[in-house]
Amino acid sequence: MDSRPVVVGVDGSPDSERALHWAAEAARLRSAPLQVVHVWPYVTSARAADAEAGTGDPVLEELRTKLAEGPELPEIEFRSLSGLTDVILPGLGDQAQLLVLGSRGRGGFASLLLGSNGMACAAHSAGPVVVVPRPDRGGTRPEPADGHRPGTAHGRVTVGVDPTAEEAGDSSAIDFAFQEAARRGAALQVVAAYMWPMAVPVAFDYVVAYDTTQQEYEGALVKQVTEVLARYRERYPDVVVEASLRPADAAGQLVEESERSDLVVVGRHRRRLPVGRRLGAVAHAVLLHALCPIAVVPEEAREEPGTSG
Repeated sequence: MDSRPVVVGVDGSPDSERALHWAAEAARLRSAPLQVVHVWPYVTSARAADAEAGTGDPVLEELRTKLAEGPELPEIEFRSLSGLTDVILPGLGDQAQLLVLGSRGRGGFASLLLGSNGMACAAHSAGPVVVVPRPDRGGTRPEPADGHRPGTAHGRVTVGVDPTAEEAGDSSAIDFAFQEAARRGAALQVVAAYMWPMAVPVAFDYVVAYDTTQQEYEGALVKQVTEVLARYRERYPDVVVEASLRPADAAGQLVEESERSDLVVVGRHRRRLPVGRRLGAVAHAVLLHALCPIAVVPEEAREEPGTSG
C-alpha cells in the first residue's frame, strides 16, 4: 500500500477550501493521510519550528477548527512552510500520491481562470496534480451555499487519449483514470480525438497525402485504441468503459465532457528538450476551461520511494 499522503495547498481563499474538501475525499478513497500545506513568503527564524509543525499559522488554525467541526476525516497533518509558493508546492508533488489545489488563490487578478501556482504545479510536479475549479466557471453553475461542490455528482471519470501517439500503450494518465474510476465506482469515458484532414508538410503531394480515406484512417485508429484499452480493461475488470473516436479538437471535447464528469484526466507529455514549458496545449486548455476538477498526470517515468536508479 502506498503510504504517501494526499497533499493540498491552502491560502485561506474559498478556492483553496474547495480544494481541501476534494483532497480530503481523495485521501479517504485512498486510505491515505492528508497533508494540509500553507506556504508563507517568509517565516522568521523564531517561528520556524512552530511553522513546520503547522502551529501559529492563522490560515491553518482556521481550517483546523472548521475540519474539527465537520465529518470524520483521515489522518491530517498541518504544515506551514516558507518560500516561493510556485517553487515549494510543485516540489511537494514528489512526496505525495496526489497534489491538490484550487484554480485561484488570494493573489493576482480575480478574473483569471487559473492562477500561477496551479499552472506551475501542473507543469512541474513529479506526480499527479488535481486542480479544483470554481463551481461558477463559465457561468454555468451557481456558487453553492456551502462553498464547495460534492466530490461526486455524475459517477463518471473522463480521460483524453491521443490515438495517434506511439507511446499511448504505456500511459500513466490512462492508468490513473482507470484507478480513479475503480476507487469511485464510476464509469470511465475515454475520448480519443484526432484531426481530419490530416496535417501534413506542405512539401507532400496532396493526392499522395490523402490517398488514405478518412474511413480507413479511423479504422486504424479504432484498432489502436482498442488494443491500448484492452490491457487496462484486463487490470480493472470492474470499470465500465465507454470509448469514442472523434474527428474534433481534443481540448474542446474534454471541456465539453467536463460538464458531465466528476474528474477529467489529461497527460503531461514528456519533454523533448531539457528547457521550456512542460505543459502541452491540450492540458493547458483543459486546465483553463474545464468545469470539473482536472487531473494532470506526468508521463515521465517516476521512481517509487526506496528505489534507486
